[in-house]
Amino acid sequence: MNNIVALQAANVERWRRARITRDCSAAAKGLVSAKPRYQAVEAKTGVPWFVIAVIHERESGQNWFANLAQGDPWNRVSVHVPAGRGPFRSWEEAATDALTDCAPYLARNQDWSIGGTLTRLEEYNGLGYAARGVPSPYLWAGTDQYKSGKYVRDGVYDASVVDSQPGCAGLLLAIMRLDRTVRFDGKMPPIAAPPAITQVPPSPRASGQPSIANPSKGSIGAFIASLITSIFNEKRK
Repeated sequence: MNNIVALQAANVERWRRARITRDCSAAAKGLVSAKPRYQAVEAKTGVPWFVIAVIHERESGQNWFANLAQGDPWNRVSVHVPAGRGPFRSWEEAATDALTDCAPYLARNQDWSIGGTLTRLEEYNGLGYAARGVPSPYLWAGTDQYKSGKYVRDGVYDASVVDSQPGCAGLLLAIMRLDRTVRFDGKMPPIAAPPAITQVPPSPRASGQPSIANPSKGSIGAFIASLITSIFNEKRK
């Protein structure tokens, strides 16, 4: 099933029928709580924050010291596919690289319908499961659309292994229960941007406004200033 159109149609149908079989609410809560960090990368790449979030969970269990591309430490050169990336200065910088400069180049995608989203996520992990005609655990683990089978390492498939991580589809369903703004209408979501912080400089003191050097007429400050001036002038005589 390497035909992307057929794969997308299959994923839409699986999404329609999917039922969660494994609780992933705790993971979803952790992802939603980190929404501002994911939105910072969304602002640079155009990839929806919730897509970035589920990739982060799948690749590293939301480890902020791991590269979004493959789970390797982002402060070193990566050794797993995609290899040779980095080192980077931050998780955000590594994530931006993974989405813009590594296949399948999610930052170029314009179709964020549920079919487009799920298929791009499957491409992100690789189309090895589609080539075998089986649902990808990267998407469907933890739902009734997946039974068993997993690539235990790059290029090595074991049909008897059951993926213990929650799949992206189940995570997205759980996130949607927590955040009602998450949607799949096929349109590019609005790019998140942190609100600008405007600092208003203090207005300059108006000339003639009362101050220590220029107290109000008739005030106690004026009386003290007058007294000090009188004493000073008396001493000068």
